[in-house]
Amino acid sequence: MSHFIGRQVELATLSALFKKRSASLVVTKGRRRIGKSRLIEEFAARSAVDAFYRFSGIVPTKETTAQSQRDQFASQLSIQGFPKIKAEDWNDLFWLLADKAKKGRVIILFDEISWMGSHDADFLGQLKNAWDLHFKQNDQLILVLCGSISVWIEKNILGSTGFVGRISLDMTLKELPLFDCDAFWGKRTTHVSAYEKLKVLSVTGGVPLYLEHIDPTSSAEENIKRLCFLSHGILFEEFEKLFSDLFSVRAEKYRKIIRYLANQPAQQEAIGKYLHLKQSGDVGEYLDELIKSGFIARDYTWHIRDGRLSTLSQYRLSDNYARFYMKHIYPNRIKIINNQFAAASLTNLSGWHTLMGLQFENLVLNNRHLLWQLLKIKPEEIVCDNPYFQRKTARYPGCQIDYLIQMKHNTLYIIEIKFSKDAIKSDVIRSMQKKIAALAMPRHFSYRPILIHVNGVTDEVMDADFFADIIDFGQFLK
Repeated sequence: MSHFIGRQVELATLSALFKKRSASLVVTKGRRRIGKSRLIEEFAARSAVDAFYRFSGIVPTKETTAQSQRDQFASQLSIQGFPKIKAEDWNDLFWLLADKAKKGRVIILFDEISWMGSHDADFLGQLKNAWDLHFKQNDQLILVLCGSISVWIEKNILGSTGFVGRISLDMTLKELPLFDCDAFWGKRTTHVSAYEKLKVLSVTGGVPLYLEHIDPTSSAEENIKRLCFLSHGILFEEFEKLFSDLFSVRAEKYRKIIRYLANQPAQQEAIGKYLHLKQSGDVGEYLDELIKSGFIARDYTWHIRDGRLSTLSQYRLSDNYARFYMKHIYPNRIKIINNQFAAASLTNLSGWHTLMGLQFENLVLNNRHLLWQLLKIKPEEIVCDNPYFQRKTARYPGCQIDYLIQMKHNTLYIIEIKFSKDAIKSDVIRSMQKKIAALAMPRHFSYRPILIHVNGVTDEVMDADFFADIIDFGQFLK
C-alpha cells in the first residue's frame, strides 16, 4: 500500500473502540475514492490485531444475482484461508467467518455493503442475526460495514429497526483538509507555490486517490494534462465509471443534474424544469442521493434579522472533479481520444478562469473550519454560515455573498473569495461595497468585510484599509 496520509482523528476514533468492553458494529460511508476501505486497512495495520478479514461486494449488473454475490463472498473466504463452502445461504457464510473470529482482536470489513446485499431481501436480516448470535460474542471484535451509496445505508441499516441500538459508530468521510493535501507533494512541497497546488486541488479536490497520482516534479498544468487530457489518464473516464457503479439505471438523470449545476447553483424548481420532471418529490430524491453521495451541497439562505432558516435554498456542485469533468473533459473527449489535445494550453480553454474561481470557492467552503480558527470564531457562536443569496424585492435588490457568517452577537463576516494568478486590485473594494449596500442588514448589526486570496493584493487594496482581514488561503497548505 502507498504511504498513508491524514485521517488522524478518524484513526483515533476507531482505536478508541478497542477500549470498550463489547464488540463494535461500525458504519463508514462517503464518496467513492474518498479512502473508506483504505482507512480501515490502515487502522488494522496500526492496531496489532490478531486477524483482519476483508470482503467486498461486486458491482451490480443486469447479470448479477444474490447467488453471484454469495459466490464472491465464499471465494474471498477461501482466499483468506477458510475452507471452501457452497454459498447457498448467507447464514452459513457468516457462521464460518464468526467461528474463526470468536477470540482475540479481530477487524472484519464488509466493503460496498449495498452491492453485497442489493439482490437479496434476506441479507440484512441474516447479517443482523449473525451479529446478535455470533459476532458480538467476541468483545474485541470490530465489524465495519462500508459503502459509497449512503442513501441505501441510511435507509436499510441506520434507519432500520433491526439495527437500532447496535451501531457503535457512524462515520462519514469527507475530503481531506488542505494541510493533509499538502503532504502529497512530499519532500518537494516547499518547492511548489500555493497557487500551483491550489490549481491541482481545483481539479482533484481533497480526494486521496486522485492526489496519490500527483507528480511533485511537474507543474500544475502538466499534472492536470496527464491526469485528465490523455485517454489513459486516470481522471479521463473516472466520472462515467463512478456514476455507472453508484447509480446504475439512474445514472443518466444524475449526470444531467451534475451537468446543469456545473454552470451555477440552482434551486430545486429550476432543476426539475431542466429534467422535465413535474413531481418535485422525484427531483428531491435525486438531489438528496447526490448530496449523500458527496457530489453536491444544499446551501440554505436565512433571515439575518432573527437567524431563522429561509425556505429558499440552492444546490451547489461541491465536487471539484465532477465540475471539471463536465466543463472541460467531457466536451473535449473526442479530441482527447484522438490525441489532439496534448499540446493545448489549459488557460486557453473557454471559461478557464471563471471555473478556477468556482473551484477555489469550493475549497474554501470545504475547509471553512480552518478559516474559523484563523478568525478566532468559536463554532458554537455561529448562528448560520453558508454562501448567501438574497432575492430582489421592492425594498432590496438581489445580491450574492460568496460566504457569510452570522454570529450570536449580531456580527456578520462578509467574505469575498478571489482566485487569481495576479495580485487582487482595488476594484474588489467597489464590488464588495455594492454587495454590502444591497444586503438587507438590520441597523443594530456590525459587519466585518473579509477578503480571501491566494496570490497577494495590490498596495491600493492594503492602503484603503477597507477589509477587516485579508487572508492568504495558501497558508493552510502548510
